[in-house]
Amino acid sequence: MCGYDYEIVVSCADENISETDPGVYVTKLAERKAREVFDRRMSERGAEEEPVAVLGSDTVVYDPEGGEDGCAHHAIIGKPADAEDAARILRRLSGRAHSVYTGVAVVTAEKCLTDLSVTRVTFAGLSDEEIACYVASGEPLDKAGAYGIQGPFGMFVKAIEGNYFTVIGLPLPNVYRLLRQVGVLPRDFR
Repeated sequence: MCGYDYEIVVSCADENISETDPGVYVTKLAERKAREVFDRRMSERGAEEEPVAVLGSDTVVYDPEGGEDGCAHHAIIGKPADAEDAARILRRLSGRAHSVYTGVAVVTAEKCLTDLSVTRVTFAGLSDEEIACYVASGEPLDKAGAYGIQGPFGMFVKAIEGNYFTVIGLPLPNVYRLLRQVGVLPRDFR
């Protein structure tokens, strides 16, 4: 969409982390993912290949007011474990506001840069039927907070304060700034 030349490589990084601050959590995981792909790519490639810049990202929903058992770590909501968990998460967020945190990292041979974007999202009230239909679609199972704003669930988003792309999981202004700092520009800017 922005004119970058890229290749998608899935990270094999360990995503278990005990951090309770959502900004630190996503930034550390974004860096961990980018470093894993960078290191793997460097070990696989020849010495003559052009330099590599690896972009990693991670996104969570943060709902400190709805944390279960008063534990801060329950306020960070990642991907649901299954359909039942997705429905539980959506019931929890229904009719309320929460924050979406996306951390991004760029790793090159010379440096690692990170950035964070936070956006506030407010849901309309969701009926049990709406939740059940959405969960049955399968869409929420691979998404932080059990929803994708860019799909059918967008009709339940009452308000958004901040960057839309943060909620999708790749805040484009942050990505552009980081890539520009390591000399990677979109095609039209070269």
